[in-house]
Amino acid sequence: MKAPIMEVFSSIQGEGLLMGRRQIFVRFAGCNLSCNYCDTPESRDASSGERVSVEELHETVKGLITPDFHSLSITGGEPLLYPEFIEEFLDGSPYSALLETNGSLPENARRIAHLFDHASVDIKTPEHFSEDTRGDSTKSDISWSRDIIDREIQVVNILISKGANTYCKVVVMPTTRADYIGNLAKRLREDVDEPEKLSMVIQPCSSPGGWAGNTPRLLEMSQEAGKYMDVYVIPQMHRALGLR
Repeated sequence: MKAPIMEVFSSIQGEGLLMGRRQIFVRFAGCNLSCNYCDTPESRDASSGERVSVEELHETVKGLITPDFHSLSITGGEPLLYPEFIEEFLDGSPYSALLETNGSLPENARRIAHLFDHASVDIKTPEHFSEDTRGDSTKSDISWSRDIIDREIQVVNILISKGANTYCKVVVMPTTRADYIGNLAKRLREDVDEPEKLSMVIQPCSSPGGWAGNTPRLLEMSQEAGKYMDVYVIPQMHRALGLR
């Protein structure tokens, strides 16, 4: 069995609740969404990856293990496009693993959720699919994307039920409304089966310099989300440090 892999490398996790941990990143090629903030747009196309067997991937990972290694990061693209390959790769693996997913494929998640110790589910907002992110395009109403949010919540529930330490990540822009983030957190609080096991990570898009003059909005977003759930504001550390 083979799957398209963009790259396999060792680095420091720069996002989310495992930030600072040494990981081996396995980046799958191919994605079923097209978000305008994607930091690896080359991974959207499955044909951009090299088709690699499970055995070959095991050998590559083995050669990258370091004394400070913490876990694998199974990322993309969208790794849940390849549940059969991931199942064969992780089944019986001695390594802890993090799933980084857009949460849009609940049936595929159901098949392999038990194989992950950690999971990051990327919750989408309207701005993620808008060409113009300069205006205040994110309104307080989240009904525009009810289908994808429903699927993301399904995936969150599946992962938590299988024992994965799960958090949701929301990439925000200086134009993102704080009340939208509050309504999103309220929806998660109401529809996640065990909301006490879920945290929200608010991740500012772009470099810190792009937030000059807008950082008070991050505080407002955090306050609104904090009414309903545990919340963090965490920028992309690896970008600031010049790491992959």
